[in-house]
Amino acid sequence: MRPLVACGLVLWVGATLVLSSTRRFARAPLTERLRPHGADPWIAAHRPGLLSVESFRDVLRPAAAALGELLGRLLGPDDLAVRLARTHSPLDPAAFRVRQVGRAGAALLASLAVVAILRPAAPFAALAVLGLPCLVFLLAERTLQQADAARQQRLSAELPVIAEQLAMLLGSGWSTGGSLQRIAERGTGVAAEDLAVVVGRIRQGLSESDALGEWRDLAHVAAVDRLVAVLALQRATTDLGRLLADEARAIRQDHHRHLIEQLDAREQQVWIPVTVATLVPGAIFLSIPFIEALRLFTGS
Repeated sequence: MRPLVACGLVLWVGATLVLSSTRRFARAPLTERLRPHGADPWIAAHRPGLLSVESFRDVLRPAAAALGELLGRLLGPDDLAVRLARTHSPLDPAAFRVRQVGRAGAALLASLAVVAILRPAAPFAALAVLGLPCLVFLLAERTLQQADAARQQRLSAELPVIAEQLAMLLGSGWSTGGSLQRIAERGTGVAAEDLAVVVGRIRQGLSESDALGEWRDLAHVAAVDRLVAVLALQRATTDLGRLLADEARAIRQDHHRHLIEQLDAREQQVWIPVTVATLVPGAIFLSIPFIEALRLFTGS
């Protein structure tokens, strides 16, 4: 009986060692076990295999990101990471470039298929094969730039209200950190989202001035620079609420001045087609007697 037990024990240990060396029965490594708790939910929900779409994506990801970054430097005015962080995009720069290059590659394959089916002339075929991927790539870049510019405009428009709320909270006895946290929790606009990031950075151990400085550098808005400069005076003055109220009034005046400039520019643009439509018929009518006068003096 004992030899059978010993043989069974040896077989059990040997089978365990053999099965543990295979991928199907092996215990997941520590990185795979920690993956569900990571920041990327897509990676957490998909475990790549040896030859899978995820493995090929991991291989092609650096090359696509480098290619997209090389092309994006010729187009983007700012760093891609800064623009993505400014718009609170869930994508990192590498993921954005991979998606951008992937869509351009899909457009290239679609244009090749259409050219192979229709067989147009060589200039039109070259334009379709080269122009469509470039157009798709530029469209993604343009969409991000428009989102970035629209967010900056919304932030600039919301800042007077944020400054007035800060002034009222500070005047009521709230601290600067508590005021920022209350506005971030109660607000629903773009400025509240940015202030939520500032409050999060303060909770991570950053000082209020450093967190507000990061927001100022990231937002790249003149009104934010002025508001952060006023908040930096919290230890140098006891009337910070009045200074914030004055700053909110100044920001509103700047917006009003900018709006008047835009209206004047649009009013001048309206007169351009009117002027052209008036001058062209007038020039035609004036040319008729002028030509007749030339014929009279020349005797022809």
